[in-house]
Amino acid sequence: MPYAADDLGRPVLFVSSMAMHTQNLHQDARASLLIAQPDSSGDPLGAARVTLLGTASEAPAGEVRELYLSRHENAKYWQEYTDFAYHRLEISSVYYIGGFGVMGWVAAEDYAGARPDPLAETAQEIIGHMNADHADALLLIARKFAGEVATEASMTAVDRLGFHLRLKTGDGVHGRLIAFPRAVASKDEARAVLVEMVREARSFDSQ
Repeated sequence: MPYAADDLGRPVLFVSSMAMHTQNLHQDARASLLIAQPDSSGDPLGAARVTLLGTASEAPAGEVRELYLSRHENAKYWQEYTDFAYHRLEISSVYYIGGFGVMGWVAAEDYAGARPDPLAETAQEIIGHMNADHADALLLIARKFAGEVATEASMTAVDRLGFHLRLKTGDGVHGRLIAFPRAVASKDEARAVLVEMVREARSFDSQ
């Protein structure tokens, strides 16, 4: 369902009291929200996704309305309906799946203290570009930096520290996490690092 995340990463929801999930929350405030990365590789199981677990309670509209409307402008038409209210999920734990073979629990305090990744807004653009225009380069990177000889390679996730590849090899399909040689802080820095890695991989491949 539509949500907006506040500075602590807590999802804010705007829901009707007539909705079944709202009625369920009135009976039991425990809830979870699954957030999935848009599928860029053609395989949803290879996409990153996270489940936020916690308890939901009503939030004062004055605290969260501006945040929510900044993400979902059309919700302004429902503001005067008395059966709609804002709810906020207080996070107790987080379960993250980064793709094939990359998963684990994240403590609530670590999640709350984390900063948004600088590539969050441009990750899909980077992934789409690499998969559409540089699939051959991803194969070279897999060989040089992961020791994998693959017949197909696609990028499924990227952040400031590196990226995740979905690889098809003689052993089947699996994922590998490739670290950047240094952390990046922008799309341009990510592009520069990827160009360096491709050059290094091509030099390695020609030896």
